[in-house]
Amino acid sequence: MRSLRSLRPRRKYLAAAALVALVGLAALAALAAVGMLSWEGAVQLAALGAVGGAVAANALLAVRLTRRVDALGRRIDDQAKQVTEAIGTDRLEMIKSLDATRNELKRVRAQTLPAMSAELAKAVNLQGRNDYEQQVAWSELRDHLEPPAPFMPSLRGWAASPDVMRLLVRSVERHRPELVVECGSGASSVWLGYALRRAGGGRLVALEHSERYAELSRQLVRDHGLEDVVEVRYAPLADWSPGGEGATGEDPQPWYDLAAVEDLDGIGLVFIDGPPEATARQARYPALPVLMPRCASDAVLILDDAARPDERKMSKRWLRDFPELSAHEEQAEKGVRVFSRKAL
Repeated sequence: MRSLRSLRPRRKYLAAAALVALVGLAALAALAAVGMLSWEGAVQLAALGAVGGAVAANALLAVRLTRRVDALGRRIDDQAKQVTEAIGTDRLEMIKSLDATRNELKRVRAQTLPAMSAELAKAVNLQGRNDYEQQVAWSELRDHLEPPAPFMPSLRGWAASPDVMRLLVRSVERHRPELVVECGSGASSVWLGYALRRAGGGRLVALEHSERYAELSRQLVRDHGLEDVVEVRYAPLADWSPGGEGATGEDPQPWYDLAAVEDLDGIGLVFIDGPPEATARQARYPALPVLMPRCASDAVLILDDAARPDERKMSKRWLRDFPELSAHEEQAEKGVRVFSRKAL
């Protein structure tokens, strides 16, 4: 619209044309007045001049309009070319993007998928092997202990795995401990109770920080008639410091209430399977500082879940803080580490 408006004659051209017309009319009127031209002829010449002026003005307007239209056409062509080039560039980018996607899919098919398949197969095989080994350990435990109860509490998951339980039973029969302390309670308490009964003596004290779970464990022990062998003690978590109450230095961390272990002495076997990992960083560390002074000289301490990063760090800390200890790994689903005093 702005281009079309600019095609209208400008005011200065109209003024100039009007001035020329007035001068022409004045000249014709003067000629007619002096008798050199009749009034009819003057009027005819004026009309003829007006027509000629109009024709000339139209011609001029036509030329200007043609130029404007040509310029507008060139602008439209330029813009169309730019749009075409932009569309072409976008299409080229789209084609490149699609090519990159195709190449990535080819790479995934050629490399990633086979690797993922191999990892999945490895994980499945490992899980299958673990399942088989745990089933074997479970069968060996039942056959060896010959519990009178037709149904035994489940192992694995939150509870100790059968392979760790088998190691504990072997330790009971090899060392014949008079006192076993378990950090945590549950299914393992029952299995250990049967192992102590079969070994001919000894008792188990299981520490449990959850009052509700402690009662459930007691009921489980009663269901198997092991009250004379297994004692589940409710020991709520309380602040513990390496140097004892009021010590400065390291921040205190939660562990079982020390009142629950004050009467324990001559411990021959410690099974460390609590408190839960979420309780604190290296939540099970206090077990050795607290229980080692109450252990027999030939005591064995078994740490479950030893494959976890926190337990690995804690194991190194134990060996650093208690140089009289030695440790070795045992094959187990969740990792297990056995600590004992070095031979003199």
